[in-house]
Amino acid sequence: MKKNIFLTLLFLGALSINGQKGKQKTMERALFASGCYWGTEYYMQKAEGVISTTVGYTGGHVKNPSYREVCSGTTGHAETVEILFDPEKTDYETLARLFFETHDPTQENGQGPDIGTQYRSAIFYLNDSQKAIAEKLVKELEKKDYKIATEITKAGEFYSEVEEYHQDYYDKKGGTPYCHAYKKRF
Repeated sequence: MKKNIFLTLLFLGALSINGQKGKQKTMERALFASGCYWGTEYYMQKAEGVISTTVGYTGGHVKNPSYREVCSGTTGHAETVEILFDPEKTDYETLARLFFETHDPTQENGQGPDIGTQYRSAIFYLNDSQKAIAEKLVKELEKKDYKIATEITKAGEFYSEVEEYHQDYYDKKGGTPYCHAYKKRF
């Protein structure tokens, strides 16, 4: 299962695993929240260089929150997607641009019909480089007269122990996201 592949490596910004013929392969990690995590995951899974995605929660004050608790809007967590990617095939900036182009980063505390802080637009950065890239992209969008509501916050613990049906939702169920759509912004 994708979500279990790297559980012990959750808090590292860059990961190394043994590749074929004993070579080290480096992976990097990103955490994006843009409304319902099913839609965010849908677009990130299709991006070149993405190795795996896992849906879960971060940004709140409750340890090991349940889906029901997060949906109540009282935990402070956002529905978030963890992305592991190959930096030889893509980079953080490319994925961050995709993040901004597959949801409405101007909508505060929600996406489409999903309203509440648990559906907010947020980038949870893992290092100073990710923070700088996120801030740069926000400035680029603001120069184009977008009023960006996306929060840029240092990542805390990412909780991925959600009910199995939430993982790879659109791959399993078919269809396309109801509150996410691609819109060229850069």
